[in-house]
Amino acid sequence: MLPVPAPVERVFRFDILIMAEPIINRVKANTKLVTIDLADFAPTDDIVSLDIKSFLHMGLLLKEQDFRNDLANYDWEQYQGKVLCVFCSTEAIIAPWAWMLITTFASEHAKDVMHLEPDTARHQLFERALNDHNWSLYEGKFVLLKGCGDVHVPDSVYVLATNKLLQVARKIMYGEACSFVPVYKG
Repeated sequence: MLPVPAPVERVFRFDILIMAEPIINRVKANTKLVTIDLADFAPTDDIVSLDIKSFLHMGLLLKEQDFRNDLANYDWEQYQGKVLCVFCSTEAIIAPWAWMLITTFASEHAKDVMHLEPDTARHQLFERALNDHNWSLYEGKFVLLKGCGDVHVPDSVYVLATNKLLQVARKIMYGEACSFVPVYKG
């Protein structure tokens, strides 16, 4: 019978391991792929609407003095800090000065006043944000416009972003990094 060896005690010292250089994901660090999430450009302000037909006689006729009085007595404070979209849902012909007058009252409280319906205003606010963005950051890059997310991005915004990227990007794709659709290669 052979003698049973005594158990060997192994000591591991993790504190002696010192890395000379940090670990770098070279695939990610050297990639030209840049992902843009257009949801980051989405308007964050509340967008509310005001149909001015209630300020018109029978919803169709603008009587100047009545119109001015109604605007002066209206509760504009409810639009404090919001984007106000003013429009008329009837076939009334509204003079430009009427829209201007509404704007003078509303702008004391609203963050912005637009003569649009809310969906169109949302697009316009996206467009403003895209126009303010520095697109030269994507010069010669492979750009992926993110396709899925919690915030709905209208198709028209993808068109706007693509127009901007066509001027600078080397390649434009749509989707996710693991599964994308090539759109443009310059």
